Amino acid sequence: IEYGMAQLGAIALWQQYRQHPTRTVERYRSALRLGYTRAINDIYQTAGIQFDFSRDYIRRLGHFVKQEIDKLTRT
Repeated sequence: IEYGMAQLGAIALWQQYRQHPTRTVERYRSALRLGYTRAINDIYQTAGIQFDFSRDYIRRLGHFVKQEIDKLTRT
């Protein structure tokens, strides 16, 4: 389960990075600095992403990944 949570978090960061690269890196570094001092949902929030595993949220992340793959296959 933890790997799945990490993968979805990574995809959410990737999506956010596409829109706001500098801000995403800053937030990610802030989240990393928290280490194990906060609950995982607080760490995700600090990173600027959702700690959400609902069907709708996962579907949106999947759609983003598909769009990125489509961009790569068009080149």
